[in-house]
Amino acid sequence: MAVDRFPVEPSHIMMFARAVADTNPIYSDAEYAAGTEVGHLIAPPTFVQASAQFDEAYFLRPKPGTPWFGSAKSASGLMDLPAAEKKESSGGGGNAAGLLHAEQHFEYHRHPAPGDVLTAKSFAGKSWEKEGKKGGKLMFSEAVTEYRDQNGELVVTATGVSVITSRPAEG
Repeated sequence: MAVDRFPVEPSHIMMFARAVADTNPIYSDAEYAAGTEVGHLIAPPTFVQASAQFDEAYFLRPKPGTPWFGSAKSASGLMDLPAAEKKESSGGGGNAAGLLHAEQHFEYHRHPAPGDVLTAKSFAGKSWEKEGKKGGKLMFSEAVTEYRDQNGELVVTATGVSVITSRPAEG
């Protein structure tokens, strides 16, 4: 995912916290947040994933009138993804059959805060293989996204791990 401009605003933080049912007042009550160690509102732990809505090309972003991966127009797990979506969803290649999002890690260098304007750049991380018990060879790959603030300082590093099976799992 590449995002040129992801504004971090108090209302975005509040709506995201509500969407994930996190009632911690540090996400919505500026007076409360001012009395904390951080001293201001902060964003919830997985908040940077919302940057996808600022990336028009993000493969899971709805595309009204057009089938897209995850649109429920067809069984997504059986779709053959276009090349750009294959790269993004798997960290470097493959098709949707047997594709699983296995892990997501966030490394916080500091808390995203209201007033920040983040940019996101993604690149392929490590990849490795191992033999599965029912689905043949398992191919793992990382997709790393770095979120930087308006000063170019690294704020969050997100690493997603995808796994693709070489064949459908046998019962």
